[in-house]
Amino acid sequence: MTKKMRLLPLIGATYFMVAGGPYGLEDILGSAGYGRALLLLLIVPFFWSFPTSMMIGELASAIPEEGGFYVWVRRALGPFWGLQEAWRSLAASIFDMAIYPVIFVTYLGRLAPTWTEGPRAMLWKLAVVACSVAWNLRGARAVGRVSALFFFALLGPFVVLIVAGFYRAHLMGSSRQLLSVPSATPDLSVAISVTLWNYMGWDNASTVAREVEDPQRNYPRAMLLTAVLAALSYVVPLAAVAMAGIPAEQFTTGAWVDAAHLVTGPVLGKWLGIAIVVGGTISGVGMFNALLMSYTRLPYAMAKGGLLPQIFTRVTSSGVPWVSVLACAIGWALALHFSFERLISIDLVLYGGSLILEFIALATLRFREPNLFRPFRIPGNKAVAILAGVGPTMLIVFALWAARHEAVAGIPALLFASLVALAGPIAYFALTPVRRHRWMVTL
Repeated sequence: MTKKMRLLPLIGATYFMVAGGPYGLEDILGSAGYGRALLLLLIVPFFWSFPTSMMIGELASAIPEEGGFYVWVRRALGPFWGLQEAWRSLAASIFDMAIYPVIFVTYLGRLAPTWTEGPRAMLWKLAVVACSVAWNLRGARAVGRVSALFFFALLGPFVVLIVAGFYRAHLMGSSRQLLSVPSATPDLSVAISVTLWNYMGWDNASTVAREVEDPQRNYPRAMLLTAVLAALSYVVPLAAVAMAGIPAEQFTTGAWVDAAHLVTGPVLGKWLGIAIVVGGTISGVGMFNALLMSYTRLPYAMAKGGLLPQIFTRVTSSGVPWVSVLACAIGWALALHFSFERLISIDLVLYGGSLILEFIALATLRFREPNLFRPFRIPGNKAVAILAGVGPTMLIVFALWAARHEAVAGIPALLFASLVALAGPIAYFALTPVRRHRWMVTL
């Protein structure tokens, strides 16, 4: 019998699918300053993370199927919208997954610059892909376990930094005045968009539901606990360095290492800085490894539903869809040759559209299948199920408006992402022969 992922590994995997540590908060600080940044990181989860995690908790416990959000949308809205859900997620992965090996190499280069010079950088990126594939082939339980270990290893140095930061504030007198100092280049709309991006990805863990022990009980708990952990891992370290008296304008890329030196002194700061850099490499690998597990269940579920050739349903003795794992990994490895910039607008168009479909599926199933067994249920009636999606939808619309000036490949980024999303209906009709001709299905 295949051993399944338990609660703690599920929390670890979900954390890396969503957060990956306190890295990446620099743009929020640069646009909002300490006070507003901390306020955003505290408030946004109530309108974004918690409604989303409760929606996922209800649907994952009611329909614990491999493929997660794709299966929910297909069941509620039909195969056409199910494919749009999967298409947008897989399309977004081309832009997302290429960045995590880059994060690994960036932090590795800070430890030993000569290791990542020239073609060595690409070799390291490919090594991240290869190692993640090898680990994923061991099964979801193995991915969850290493994610839990990565979680503690990554956040360990920040615990030291937090304690040292508050202790420094106690000795020198708290620097609360920094919390009220505005940003030198204020842009609250950018800060909100980046905050949303740092809290994205809650539904990714749902795709491995069949590989989770007691999913009806563990998914709701994992979603809500991870939402709290993600918020705390952002807010507490940032509050510590603010209280320690480090000005926001000094908090640029790599600032956590500089904060370690300023807060703990040159000797301890050197080793703490190294530990934080190592944590950056762990963050890159951990996010790629966990998301590889999530995304690769989509082609498997699509093949089970007749939208892709049946070869994608082949699994190992551990239940891992190995053809899907290898196919996706090859695609992402090829994408490493492109220098994708993480454009928030692209993520928000593709991910945001998928998330809205999931909330529509939640409400639709409440009406169409009122007797569906829901071990976890968002408190309230059908109207509450509809209202649960209002906050996330409004934030997505606002973030899209805020990102209207971004560009990629010489065209507006929103238009580019919209064209990618609109290719979904074309993909649906192009894949229709797969359902009609059995020789393609049994490839």
